[in-house]
Amino acid sequence: MNGLSKEYVSFLDIDESGETQRIDNFLFRLLKGVPKSHVYRILRGGEVRVNKKRVDQTYRLKLGDKLRIPPIRVAEKHEVASPYIPAVEFPIIYEDEALLVINKPAGTAVHGGSGVSFGVIEQLRQARPQAKFLELVHRLDRETSGVLLLAKKRSALTAMHEIMREGNSDKRYFTLVLGQWKNAKQHVKLPLHKFDTPQGEKRVMVREDGQASHTIFALHKSWPEFSLLEAQLKTGRTHQIRVHLSHLGFPIAGDDKYGDFARNKELMKQGLKRMFLHAHSIAFAHPLTGEAMRLVAPLPNELQSFVDGLDAQLV
Repeated sequence: MNGLSKEYVSFLDIDESGETQRIDNFLFRLLKGVPKSHVYRILRGGEVRVNKKRVDQTYRLKLGDKLRIPPIRVAEKHEVASPYIPAVEFPIIYEDEALLVINKPAGTAVHGGSGVSFGVIEQLRQARPQAKFLELVHRLDRETSGVLLLAKKRSALTAMHEIMREGNSDKRYFTLVLGQWKNAKQHVKLPLHKFDTPQGEKRVMVREDGQASHTIFALHKSWPEFSLLEAQLKTGRTHQIRVHLSHLGFPIAGDDKYGDFARNKELMKQGLKRMFLHAHSIAFAHPLTGEAMRLVAPLPNELQSFVDGLDAQLV
């Protein structure tokens, strides 16, 4: 759907990248930089037509719809140069016609925003200009590594969102915490509240009126000062694993938001230069075929090396 002109009437054929989207949301994405009020004005005025007919903003596009876009004029002074986005392919765990599953490195945001010009999704789109559709299925914190799902079809995206919303996926993380965890398996249900710090940073805290959240922690291995846990997410709240563990007195090693800052400095000298949180597996039924899937990303070398060092100290 290329060839959009700001000076002349444009005609677009809707392909899978636009199928089932509300027309207002489709136009917001297509007409970047155009005020939303103007988009609604041309819809109300009948200047946007679908198959030569007027539609309102709630109309959902169908495959093959012919869309008429009127001339759109944007003042030059409002045009801002787009930031440079490098084309990057990330390590692929699995790929078919519907899904792309990558092993995201720590330190890379999944998308641009909040002071970050670009992330995984923007870099992959640059690397795959032929892709008609590519969207994040879910998110990982910038400093978290591991399994990240992207959809290559809108039908796969909506199906995966339903799978996750209904609790029919199994996401598991490995995390190293400070202290000796006692229970082999422990269910943690603590309500989480999101807020902004005076500096404008997003934070999460345990609070009675927060959103319900549930994590199952299983003890994988322990050392005198550390415990390696597997965390199974039953809900997917922001910073859920990090805040649950911090609140219980077992902060994640290297966590720069909710961790033990003094210990983090010591750990950096010992070779741990990032947060020890890794999305190591996800299981679900394939959104289009129903096939049982379990996708795994092994611990990154820098985390495995730190664990190996702890083992060596016990010898």
